[in-house]
Amino acid sequence: MPRGKQTRVLLLNDMEKLDKTLFRLEQGFELQFRLGPTLQGKHVTVHTNYPTSGEGFNRHKFRCLSWHNPTGKEDDSDKYCKLDLQISGSYQYYFSHEDKKSGGGYIVVDPILRVGADNHELPLDCVTLQTFLAKCLGPFDGWEDRLRVAKESGYNMVHLTPVQKLGLSRSCYSLADQLEINPDFSTPNKKCSWSELGQLVEKMKNEWNMLCITDVVYNHTASNSEWITQHPECAYNLVNSPHLKPAWLLDRALWHLTCKVAGGKCSDKGVPPLLENEHHLNNVRKVIWEDIFPKLRLWEFFQVDVNKAVQQFKTLLTQGGSKVKTDPNQHLAIVQDPEFKRLGCTVDMNIALNTFIPHSNGPAAIEECCNWFRKRVEELNGEMYRQTNYHQEQAANCIVATVNYERLAGHGPKLGPVTRKFPLVTSYFTYPFKELTLEEEERMLHQPDKASYFMAHNGWVMGDDPLRNFAEPGSHVYLRRELICWGDSVKLRYGNKPEDCPYLWAHMKKYTELTAKYFHGVRLDNCHSTPLNVAEEMLAAARSVRPNLYVIAELFTGSEVIDNVFVNRLGITSLIREAMSAYNSHEEGRLVYRFGGEPVGSFVQPRLRPLMPAIAHALFMDITHDNECPIQHRSAYDALPSSTIVSMACCASGSTRGYDELVPHQISVVTEERFYPKWNPAATLSTPGEVNLKTGIIAGRLAINRLHQELGARDFNQVYVDQVDEDIVAVTRHCPNTHQSVVAVSRTAFRDPKTSFYSQEVPQMCIPGKIEEVVLEARTIERSAPPYKKDERSINGLPDYTVELREHIQLKESKIIKQASIATKGPNEFVQEIEFEKLTPGSVIIFRVSLDPKAQEAVGVLRNHLIQFSPHFKSGSLPDDCSEPILKTPFSTIASKLTLADLNHVLYRCDAEEQEDGGGCYNIPDWTPLKYAGLQGIMSVMGDIRPKNDLGHPFCGNLRAGDWMIDYVSDRLIARSGACSEVGKWLKGMFVYLKRVPRYLIPCYFDAILVGAYTSLLDLVWKQMSSFVQNGSTFVKHLSLGSVQMCGIGKYPSLPPLSPAIQDVPYRLNDITKEREQSCVTLAAGLPHFSSGIFRCWGRDTFIALRGLLLVTGRYLEARNIILAFAGTLRHGLIPNLLGQGTHARFNCRDAVWWWLQCIQDYCKVVPNGTDILKCPVSRMYPTDDSPPLPPGQKDQPLYEVIQEAMQRHMQGIQFRERNAGPQIDRNMRDEGFNVTAGVDMETGFVYGGNRFNCGTWMDKMGESDRARNKGIPATPRDGSAVEIVGLCKSTVRWLLELSKNNIFPYSGVTIKRHGKEETITYDQWNRKILAHFEKLFFVSENPADPNEKHPTLVHKRGIYKDSYGASSPWCDYQLRPNFPIAMVVAPELFSPERAWKALEMVEEKLLGPLGMKTLDPDDMVYCGVYDNALDNDNYNVARGFNYHQGPEWLWPIGYFLRAKLYFSKLIGPEIYAKTVYLIKNALSRHYVHLERSPWKGLPELTNENGQYCPFSCETQAWSIAVILEVLYDL
Repeated sequence: MPRGKQTRVLLLNDMEKLDKTLFRLEQGFELQFRLGPTLQGKHVTVHTNYPTSGEGFNRHKFRCLSWHNPTGKEDDSDKYCKLDLQISGSYQYYFSHEDKKSGGGYIVVDPILRVGADNHELPLDCVTLQTFLAKCLGPFDGWEDRLRVAKESGYNMVHLTPVQKLGLSRSCYSLADQLEINPDFSTPNKKCSWSELGQLVEKMKNEWNMLCITDVVYNHTASNSEWITQHPECAYNLVNSPHLKPAWLLDRALWHLTCKVAGGKCSDKGVPPLLENEHHLNNVRKVIWEDIFPKLRLWEFFQVDVNKAVQQFKTLLTQGGSKVKTDPNQHLAIVQDPEFKRLGCTVDMNIALNTFIPHSNGPAAIEECCNWFRKRVEELNGEMYRQTNYHQEQAANCIVATVNYERLAGHGPKLGPVTRKFPLVTSYFTYPFKELTLEEEERMLHQPDKASYFMAHNGWVMGDDPLRNFAEPGSHVYLRRELICWGDSVKLRYGNKPEDCPYLWAHMKKYTELTAKYFHGVRLDNCHSTPLNVAEEMLAAARSVRPNLYVIAELFTGSEVIDNVFVNRLGITSLIREAMSAYNSHEEGRLVYRFGGEPVGSFVQPRLRPLMPAIAHALFMDITHDNECPIQHRSAYDALPSSTIVSMACCASGSTRGYDELVPHQISVVTEERFYPKWNPAATLSTPGEVNLKTGIIAGRLAINRLHQELGARDFNQVYVDQVDEDIVAVTRHCPNTHQSVVAVSRTAFRDPKTSFYSQEVPQMCIPGKIEEVVLEARTIERSAPPYKKDERSINGLPDYTVELREHIQLKESKIIKQASIATKGPNEFVQEIEFEKLTPGSVIIFRVSLDPKAQEAVGVLRNHLIQFSPHFKSGSLPDDCSEPILKTPFSTIASKLTLADLNHVLYRCDAEEQEDGGGCYNIPDWTPLKYAGLQGIMSVMGDIRPKNDLGHPFCGNLRAGDWMIDYVSDRLIARSGACSEVGKWLKGMFVYLKRVPRYLIPCYFDAILVGAYTSLLDLVWKQMSSFVQNGSTFVKHLSLGSVQMCGIGKYPSLPPLSPAIQDVPYRLNDITKEREQSCVTLAAGLPHFSSGIFRCWGRDTFIALRGLLLVTGRYLEARNIILAFAGTLRHGLIPNLLGQGTHARFNCRDAVWWWLQCIQDYCKVVPNGTDILKCPVSRMYPTDDSPPLPPGQKDQPLYEVIQEAMQRHMQGIQFRERNAGPQIDRNMRDEGFNVTAGVDMETGFVYGGNRFNCGTWMDKMGESDRARNKGIPATPRDGSAVEIVGLCKSTVRWLLELSKNNIFPYSGVTIKRHGKEETITYDQWNRKILAHFEKLFFVSENPADPNEKHPTLVHKRGIYKDSYGASSPWCDYQLRPNFPIAMVVAPELFSPERAWKALEMVEEKLLGPLGMKTLDPDDMVYCGVYDNALDNDNYNVARGFNYHQGPEWLWPIGYFLRAKLYFSKLIGPEIYAKTVYLIKNALSRHYVHLERSPWKGLPELTNENGQYCPFSCETQAWSIAVILEVLYDL
């Protein structure tokens, strides 16, 4: 177990009921409940019945857990409530919101077992258990000598069948008194008591290091138990379970048949006392059908007395009493008589009166009506007759099948003639009275003083639902004779709660507490048939006496899911699994792999990780006391190899007394009365009743039990099973800390070697590593001894077999191995090839293997260097040999010199970015290339592989096959200069050792190295960011990585140079020219499509993303540089859309300049002394519209002048034709589209621009399809005044007005030339114009007669804001799109809160998708939500992706929508605000899930409708991540 606290996280999801999923945890673990995406934002409460410390456990008492939010932030990604698990048992949790249960499940906490006087821990995987039939231990004074056999055979746990007084049948599981110790254990001079038994159990624990467990039997008690006759209500009798009456009558009839057959009175019917053939069986069936069933008339118990019913109906009709109205869908049906009297059933007369209505009151009409009624009742009776007949058919089949098995079948007990002692079939009920005729006995049915003593026996039903009680009403198991019955035991009837049968519950509770007081654990006998509510209550009582109770059970449900129900509700520690269920050695090996351990070479899992569903811990037994004898089924030679295979499983293991001594028959729990032999080291073959290490396979058992315990204690928890050939199984147990292995090669003997052919040729085996020793070699051999004869007094085994055994020898001393040669498999991997000589059936050889010394040393040094990341690696670490000097410095010190720009290189960079530098992302053959060249590319894949230990993944295959990926990781970084190179060298130093370890271990150590480095690098990223990020939630932190992902420095500078007058600009030496050049970080629009070259930087994208990715994260310098660089490119009063380093810029968008201005405003507000930026020099590339690009520094202006120019130019009006207009800059644009216009409406103050052939806003899809005739036509021109641009302009004007009032901005307005005169419009006037006209002209009134509405016929949705005002196609103004919430965020003063709120509700209803916002109202006729840029067809609206902004769900608008909701909800009231916060958290939880699951670790540009994946979208987009960060910042 790794040091440090282990934490498991259980994600709660709405309506997720996990009561059939098993979650196993250990004491000392912390369990955290966190909210899944479906619950984030809701008021969820988690309840559990796990007790608070110092309180006892009460299954029905639930408490509410309190939430912790480590960051104290509004988002729920880190919120958790927790349990510190200190008590073993089964606990329930459920969670609810709005007082409704929403889901839940169970957790099972394992007990801690302790042995020895010092109470040291016995891990569950170290348990080696041996079962004893308690009655075969004989008188108590001989117990110690008989139990000593288990101690000397190396077992550390003894399982005793019940030690209580047995019933008449002498079955170990039929108890006469649950509270009294078996009197057989006492001798005339010495009575055995509970306290003496307790002393022996304690002595075994303290002196022998052995625990002792016993069975608890809750299902039945012996038929002769005295207490059951005093309390018959505790059984299923004919008074409390009258539905069993027909079955009882059939049972008595069969008993009378037994008596007749035994007396020879049926021989004339072909049924003699000794049944010998099929013919006799057919005659039994004939007698049942001809003599018994007709006489019993069982159908009458389910039928109505027709005459009586008709008479009652007639009386009611003639009296004309008022009838109660009934449901017309209810039809007449038989109502079962609860007393089950013959013809005692009835029908509902109300339904009858409503169904059969006479057409008049005359006697003829009434008579006719009664006849109809009679006919229907007779039909119903007929139906009951057919049903009973169907039950009788099954009963006859079951009776004949039982007789066949018990008397004729080769594998059956062959009981011989029918007698009263061995009846034809076992009785299903007790009958404690004098025998009478069947007719006289039937009268007792209805006499409660007699009927309460007719009690149902227990048994089991093949293939039945284990969660159903077969004795309850509704089940016909007893009538259909489907029960395989235990005629010595009465089934107990608990009811649903203690009040239903107080004596029984109290009695059994006392029994349970007594057992828990004296024993360390219990085996739940017949668990699958024990009512769950009973077992739950009893085990809770047992655990209150002994908290660390070990609970085992055998379940025959045939379903792992149903097994989980039992394990969950009862807190079962280990399920018994049988090796005898394996039909060959291959299946036996598969079971070893199934029941425990991880694959060899598994990854190191983090201490905090998701709680994964488990399978129940196994107690894997080579044989249980219920199994038939393996010597009869397989051969005596198989005992040793099969027990070795079982013992090598990484779970608890066990066996049954008699197996090791080679007892050649099953030791029957019912009939065996002999005693077990005692331990005597000096015993000889001729000494009866004594055994020692020479007996059977005991010596081999001692060795494998010791080994099993050593492997469990020393963390050999990785398992590999190799089927060498059809009989040979090799099981490897591997320790992931020391990398030692133990390999057990067993040659099974499922067939008897004396009578079956086994090849002399045994295949060679290759064992990787260095064989240190042969731990054990053992062969089953024959020895000369008198032939086996069953002893009268003691249980003896085959004397003529023993084990030839040698332990801890060197390879050369082995008699089983012919030779072992060493071969190398690669430079650092040694393999020993083993050639066998005498691996005969029944032999076993076990090797202890370590890594080759050089590999062992490399692993030790690696582990030593990994301690800096996790203390887990301390075990197995070795001091460094100092051959790699860089490793002396801790990784965190080396990495601390990295800037965020360097970290972009170390962690990210997609293929296109790498290709600029002549590289690319690593491509995994037969799979796919990694998403990033940096560490994130690898971590995204490992994050999927690690939790599942998917070592077969092509990624792991590539690592094992060669060093290519390892070298790629380090060499790529070394090729860079500076701090990146140092990180690469550190990795290379670690990889020197990594390459020396065996290839099968490379994936797990490669992962460990990179996980350590990666987590350190992430911490370093966050350290360099704002306090909002540093103190933020996991979601905030992971989003902030988008800033590193998107912001990098390429080979070629993408930004135009800043003014040389600015001091703190980063520089580098150009690789080619060797001259200094500026190396400012640029912001990619999205990966992978907009990441490199001319397409990396876009004005609009940059400034929509800049606040979230750079200002909110505290990267102020980078933000400043980008603002100033773009300022230098201002031309025509516009900021370029496509930047093209400034020299190839396109000034074809109307909104980028306003987003740029908004960012300057945000910068001034967010950054300390932010307004200083206004005075920063801007190096103008185009001081006039027509000037050629000037070099930096030639024309510098303060930023405030550039801002003023942009405002002035808009007010003056902008009109120009793009340079180089034509196909060379845009192959789709029509000629008119290259004409760019923008201006300000003098009356309204609204910015306007564009024409119907260009698209100057973010919705900028230009038609490309000749075929659909949309080429050169914008899908969304949005000319006129686009709502978000009006909002951004208003925001800027308001801000400049404030600055000018505070003397920070030297201009109070703009001055323009109009009609030859200069005219000044102040910012105050402009501001007021927009304010006065906005709602009047943009709000679509709910009043159809609103005089402000120019085009009432075009209104499609009321109560919204228009998308634009004054478009050339007026209907476009009225389209519902997600753009007006942008204006609400940047200029909320334009909106009246009530109207704004209603409009936002419409947006939520119509446009909100799982991750993004629909770009068009789905009710619009051109809406299409699926974007396919490759599709070229005749459809004008979709061809070549024409619908890019006509429905697909873009992510960035959702940020503005949520921020608008948040702003206005605060104004409306606290209740609305609380609901809005829930909506936001819930919406953001989906982004969190996407971010975590995406291999890109980002958020996409867009999705198709309803959040479906869009293959044409960027996988991670700057503005998508930025806006979500902004929402969290606002929260």
